Amino acid sequence: MSTAPVAAPHAGNGTTPDGTTAGIAAGTAAGAAAGAADVGELARRTLAFVRDEVLPVERELIVAGRHMDDDVRVGLQRAARAAGVFGPLTPVALGGLGLDNAGLAEVLEAAGTSLIGPIAVNCAAPDDGNMHLLADVATPSQAERYLHPLLRGETRSAIALTEPAPGAGSDPSMVRTTAAQVDGGWVIDGAKHFITGAEGAAFTICIARTEGGTTMFLVDQDNPGLTVGRRMPTLDHSAPGGHCEVTFADCFVPDEAVLGDVGAGLRYAQVRLAPARLAFCMSWLGIAVRAHGMAAEWIQRRSSFGRPISEHGMAQAHVADNEIDIAAARALVRSVARVLDEQGVASSAARHGAAIAKTFVAEAVWRVLDRVVQLYGGLGICEDHLVARFLVEARGFRIYEGSSEVLRTSIAKRVLRAHQPATIGEETR
Repeated sequence: MSTAPVAAPHAGNGTTPDGTTAGIAAGTAAGAAAGAADVGELARRTLAFVRDEVLPVERELIVAGRHMDDDVRVGLQRAARAAGVFGPLTPVALGGLGLDNAGLAEVLEAAGTSLIGPIAVNCAAPDDGNMHLLADVATPSQAERYLHPLLRGETRSAIALTEPAPGAGSDPSMVRTTAAQVDGGWVIDGAKHFITGAEGAAFTICIARTEGGTTMFLVDQDNPGLTVGRRMPTLDHSAPGGHCEVTFADCFVPDEAVLGDVGAGLRYAQVRLAPARLAFCMSWLGIAVRAHGMAAEWIQRRSSFGRPISEHGMAQAHVADNEIDIAAARALVRSVARVLDEQGVASSAARHGAAIAKTFVAEAVWRVLDRVVQLYGGLGICEDHLVARFLVEARGFRIYEGSSEVLRTSIAKRVLRAHQPATIGEETR
């Protein structure tokens, strides 16, 4: 299995009407199978698909100003199916590849060589993390209604946690949105913002404060109590549906809209954290690899001071440092992917490893892209050559799914807990 169930799985988990289990991992016994072929070959085919089908669209988005919308997404995903590279996380029984995390590390790096490659293969945020969450927590009927269409690429989703100050941000315990129990269901009230993909999503997973603790709710997008407001003007533009303000006002949902157990929302959130963070690392590593190669070719074609730029020592230092950052990031991602597969995505080891990987890879990718822009010189800040857009889009990586500062705090706390002195006040060795 590629994913492990949460420590206390929801009682409703089980076999769905089509014979697959609610978990993504159902396809990964065959995830073995997806890759039964050969993950390396699948990664090569994904790379070729991105080159032939995705990069021309990416250039239209960046240079010609084409809008990234669901028409673009659907067209790319149709092409991905035709190429046999659709659905790395989708079970084979639902038309996907059923990869485990180790296989995903190779394939998603290949897909990530374009800003929109992960979207094309249906493995982009926030849907990838929501797939993991629903797979482990949803009841069979919830999985049939929400998870399976998501896995097949028929819908998009959103998850609503982040709130305007003084609400939840990096600290999810600060959630101010409330859900009050009433006859037959719940009424949700509160304001959210920075909700990725909210515009055009089929449903939103709303995280709200209830009497028993924090709880997750499945809210259909046509619910009259849910309003998607303005699309916030952000640095990045490649996510369908943007990052939006969302309001829940007297938003009634029935009891069956509760995802998992009442009061267990923060625990369930742990299920999606490690795989979502690692998937980000895989994708952004792909764009760093591509930019690195572009710069290496560029500086061999351009000359200054009587010789190719590639012969100048400072340029060579940038190239070498990029190669080092990429090699270290790739090794870390693949190591942590094995931990997720072997110990489960909600394990302490998985969360710790994913936090380390997310912190290091986010900063390594930024360093690589920054050096690439420098190697391009003045043209590096012109979007005609794409690398300027890569750099701007990557800036959010150090914040989304946990900022580097918060992750460092989490990493340090785990280390300190593991190295407590035998006696309080004892001299440390």
